[in-house]
Parts: sequence; structure tokens; C-alpha cells
Amino acid sequence: MNIIEIRDLTFTYPGASSPTLKHLTADIEKGDFLAVVGNNGCGKSTLCKTINGLIPHFIAGDMTGEVLVDGMNTKEQEIGTLAKKAGYVYQDFENQIVCPTVLEDASYACLNYAMEDYEAKGKEALKVCGLESKTDDYVWQLSGGQKHLLALAGTTALSPDILILDEPIAQLDPAHADGIYEVLRELNETFGKTIIVIEHHTEYITKYCKNVLLIKDGAAQWKLPAKEAMRRTEELRKCNIFPPQVAVAAERLKKEGLLSLEERLPVDIGEGVGIFAPILRKKGAVKRYTQQMAAERELTAGFENVTVTYRAVKGEPPKIFDGFSLKIGKGEKIALIGSNGAGKSTMLKLLMGLIRPEEGRVLLNGVPAADIPKEEMGRTISMVYQNPEEMFIKDSIRRDIEYAMQVRKTENYEKRTEELLEMFRLTELADRDGRLLSGGQMRRASLAVGIALNPEILLLDEPTANLDIATRREIMKTLQMLKGVTDTVVIATHDMQLVCDWAERIIVLSSGYVIADGPKEDIFADMYVRRQVGIRPPQIYDMARELGIEDSCFTIDDFTEYFRGEKYA
Repeated sequence: MNIIEIRDLTFTYPGASSPTLKHLTADIEKGDFLAVVGNNGCGKSTLCKTINGLIPHFIAGDMTGEVLVDGMNTKEQEIGTLAKKAGYVYQDFENQIVCPTVLEDASYACLNYAMEDYEAKGKEALKVCGLESKTDDYVWQLSGGQKHLLALAGTTALSPDILILDEPIAQLDPAHADGIYEVLRELNETFGKTIIVIEHHTEYITKYCKNVLLIKDGAAQWKLPAKEAMRRTEELRKCNIFPPQVAVAAERLKKEGLLSLEERLPVDIGEGVGIFAPILRKKGAVKRYTQQMAAERELTAGFENVTVTYRAVKGEPPKIFDGFSLKIGKGEKIALIGSNGAGKSTMLKLLMGLIRPEEGRVLLNGVPAADIPKEEMGRTISMVYQNPEEMFIKDSIRRDIEYAMQVRKTENYEKRTEELLEMFRLTELADRDGRLLSGGQMRRASLAVGIALNPEILLLDEPTANLDIATRREIMKTLQMLKGVTDTVVIATHDMQLVCDWAERIIVLSSGYVIADGPKEDIFADMYVRRQVGIRPPQIYDMARELGIEDSCFTIDDFTEYFRGEKYA
């Protein structure tokens, strides 16, 4: 039985030159756990907003065709009726948090519908989302990941038949991401909810989803069972989606004649063992030169016995850092990792001067950050925020990029702006308001704003969240291009592939303390650290470990070397 029927759906945003959705037709069965995939800007979020009635009731545009939800035409229903049928956790989830305390927000939707047990429903939703201990906290005390969980709790409390989540784990560490998906699985399998996720993480799609709907150029290309969909590696890549790493590795080995063409591509570690183990010629180490920590560098930033306590309206003020000390050398490429709430964003804000320590000092080039004039701070250090829309203050991307340069009377700022627009594929979007772009487009635009002044130190908070392959590669390319301009880069991230591909030094935070600091080879091999902060290395790393390969395989290239005869002299 189909709970959602979409027929010949076309939608064009006001002022857009072409439709975002183009004659899209699809059916979604009741009780499905569906992943909607496609490149940034293909129309995934737009499609989902037609299901809960945001389009056309609140978001204007030209809409033809029809969307039926449990037999109801969304054009003909009130938004309140549709909200009880299809709950939505948005990509910009903080905008749907409307109450001051956690329990009030989780209960708000039920209260709005005059449900007598609204508070009990809110408490139950918080419990299943892992926020039971935060019931009486204020929302501003939560980390970004915890706010995401709160948005899910507020939507779940209303018990809609359909639950839609736009990039549900983009800002979560692996432990919390697993928790989200386990909650969704329980809602799907035990309570029969229809779950729709817009997702880039193919390992979660493989593990949890039943079916996959591929959107390309605003139209539905196909809907397939999840594992079959993940085996379509070429089609996924053409749509800028990362196929599972074990599938890509097997595909390469097939092309080299090391796997029989009759065998299906594996999509998870369990299937990979059955495929790779028989052809692994030899288990053991291949000597490889690993990148060690850089020698002692000139100090560019540091923390000296820093203590930070956030204000609390009630209860004991939470202490984020207590006597925190750390040195950052000039030219270092640092990945800052840890679970949600570990202090990563707070550390970046301290460096920027957005937060002042109660005790201790934050130094930039040997000078206390508190003593640096604001005009100079922008040329010394820049930060691109976790939520990219916070980077936009003007009515167009062009004006946002120009702004800091204009204020500082930078010569040839117009030329610099055009170069940045071209570098980030933003030329055609230059006159659009940055807050109205897709998630990936916003991310590219925020990076352009962040590096406009060529700062000495660049801080990035979750720069690859919500991104497809093409945009992620552009960001990686940009990071490489910054060499010689902005040598020192610190990235707070949950993206372990970014860590493996880019970082030279990894700093692991847990509850405001550095519990590990070193090269990736040391960090990922430390099982205590992995368990403590919920680190999950790339799939190919764990695949190699499962096969008994002792050397660290951080990339598919590392892994496939083991199957080539010349490596076994």
C-alpha cells in the first residue's frame, strides 16, 4: 500500500530560470525506510517539502502535478493536518527549536494540538532520543549535535505516520549518529512509521534503509532496494554520491582481473569478508612510510591554562575547559575530533575571540587574543561556522564576499571577489541570497566568505557536512590551494575520511580535555580513544582490520595494494 503518491510533479522557485523538480513521479510504500539521494541542488529537500505541505502553502512558487499523502492531496489540506501525518526535521534544524527549555520544546507540538498528555509525550521523545538527562536544561546550553537530537524529539513527540529527516547525522559524531538511526529503526520496525531520510552517508543507507530513491536533475531516476542501489557505483558517482568503499575497492579489483565478474560487489564489511578473504594472497604487513608529527614549529596559536564556564540560569554552571593548555604550530594541518559537546566549537570560538576565558590566556602569534584590535583580527584568523547561513549578512553572495574587504579598503577587492566566485562555482549564484541556497551551495559560499581576507589561520567547523562528492572535492582542493596563503588550518569534524585524506595532526577532545594528540596511525589504532569519543575510521580501514591486514589502510588505494602480486616479494 502506498502512503505517498507523487504524480508529474514540477516546481519552480520564484525568480528561478528553470524548475527544481521536473515531472517527478514516485510512490512510497507504507512502512518503508527510504533514502533519498542525489547531488547538492538536485531537488531532494524541495521534494520532501512538498510532502509535508511547506510547498506550496508556505514556500511560494509554481507547482504543477500532485502529491497525495495517505490519499490526501497536499494542495487541498491545511498545513496543521499534514504536520500530524508527515513530521519533518529540517537541514537547518535550529530554526524549528522555539522554546527556551528542552522539555518545553520537545512538548511544544503536542501542546499546540491541545493534547492533555503533551508533557509525557515530550519526555518519552527525549528518552528515545538520548536527551533524558537534559530535560530541564535551556536549549542554548546544548551542543549543535544535541540540538539536532532535540529537533528530532520535538517531531517524534507528535507521532506522525511519516517522519522525514533532511541530513539527520550531518553534525553528529558516530555514536550519536548510530543512536539516531537506531531510534529511526525502532520507529520503523516496531511502530510501523514510514521513514524518509535525505542522506549522503552510504554506510548508513546500506545498514538501515530498505529502499533508495535517486533524484537527478529534478526527476526520479529509479527506486531500488538499498543494497542493489549501493552496487550501482558508476551511477552514484555520476550523481556525486560516495559509493561504499568496499564496493569501490571490489570494483577496482574486478577491472584488474582479481575478482570474477560473476561476483556481486560487496556493500558492507560482512559481504566484503566473503569476497576479499579468498583472494588475499598473503596476510601481513607491507612496509609503508607513514607521516609522522611535524618537527617543532614556530608557535602561531596557543592556550595557557584556560578555563571556560558557560553561564547557567539555574543549577551548576557547566565548565567546558578547566586549565586547558595546547600549542598550535605555524603551517600545521590539524583535525579536531571528539563527540558532540566535547568542546570543539568552544575551542574555535576562543581562538576567534568570540568567547573570553575566565582564567588563562589565548595567544595568537604570541599576543593575547584579547589585546588584538578587531580590525587586525580578521587578517590574522577567520572562522567558517558550523551553520553556514550564519556567514551571510547581505542580500547576495557577491556582497557577502566583498563586505570584509570593502570595510578594510582592500585594493582590487572586486577582482578578488570574482576569483572567489569562480573558484567555488558561485558565479551563476552571485546575486542570490546565500540563506536561500541549497546546503552544499551555502557551504561553498561560506568558505568563499571565510578566506576572502587571506587569513593566516583558518578555522573550519564541520566544513564537509551535508556535501556531495563534487562539493567535498572542491573543499579538499581549496584546502590544498591555501598552502602558502593560509598555511595553518584547524578543522573540527566528524568526517573521518577528511581526517585521513588531509590532516597531519589529530587532536582528540573529550569533556574538555585532550585525551590523544598525534598522527592518524596512532589515533585510529588506539581502541580506548576510539571507544571513549565514538571515533569511527573509514569503512576501508575496518575492512582491512577484519581481514587481518596489520598496516593501516586509510584509503582505497592503500587497501587494493594488498591484492597485487608485486607487493609480495
